[in-house]
Amino acid sequence: MRAQRLRIVLLHAALGAAAVATIAPLLWMVSASFMPAGEASQFPPRLLPSRPTLHHYAALFERLHLGRAFGNSLLLSSAITLISILCNSMAGYAFAKLRFSGRDRLFALLLVTLLVPAQVGVLPLYLELRAMGLVNSYLGVIVAGIATVFGIFLVRQFALAIPDELLDAARVDGASEWRIYWTIVLPLLRPILVTLGVFTFLAAWNDFMWPLIVLTDESKHTLPVALANLAGEHVQDSELMMAGAVVTVLPVLVLFLAVQRQYLEGLLMGSVKE
Repeated sequence: MRAQRLRIVLLHAALGAAAVATIAPLLWMVSASFMPAGEASQFPPRLLPSRPTLHHYAALFERLHLGRAFGNSLLLSSAITLISILCNSMAGYAFAKLRFSGRDRLFALLLVTLLVPAQVGVLPLYLELRAMGLVNSYLGVIVAGIATVFGIFLVRQFALAIPDELLDAARVDGASEWRIYWTIVLPLLRPILVTLGVFTFLAAWNDFMWPLIVLTDESKHTLPVALANLAGEHVQDSELMMAGAVVTVLPVLVLFLAVQRQYLEGLLMGSVKE
């Protein structure tokens, strides 16, 4: 009994140490963003600002126009998330519950594409967008995130648990496939859709390469691209960089904390096997 308690104490101590090691850099990042210029570069490094100031945040939004990039990221990430949830949920439900010729072979082919690095498809996709005239447009950024194999797989695995009898009863009552999807399937998929939404929003919010390739107009740049340009111009201003990093991290952190229960529920329930 004593040995078991000792193992539990050691386990909690190890988890606590790992948590502190993980969160400490984030806390210092927030602290450094409020430090006067040059204070974050002192040695030994300071943990707290000697004179807290909002000067760096004001400079980001007033002088460096980071608010515009923040709005661009919020618009694109929200649009990609909503469209992706709709398309992935329909495709995942179709692969799980609708019967059509070649369904399983097509799904297996989709899974094979997960082995191909995403960077391989960048050039063909860019050439297609250029042919359609979507380069340097928000739509060109959104198109790349309309549906993903991972999202389809995640929804399909969850949708397999929906009873066939429930869907058949709705069909017998005369409900169309669209009504079945919208009024029955979509509410049942809510836990996994929250999880998928968080994944998609985080990926779109943090995406650097694709917006950099597609958006040539500086006024349309997203937050990661704008911060990269900012780092090139103000590389010595550590406090300004920390303020920019806080602006980038804070929205996704708030989002995760707000939906963490549904997020974990979707992960745990999405492991249903066929």
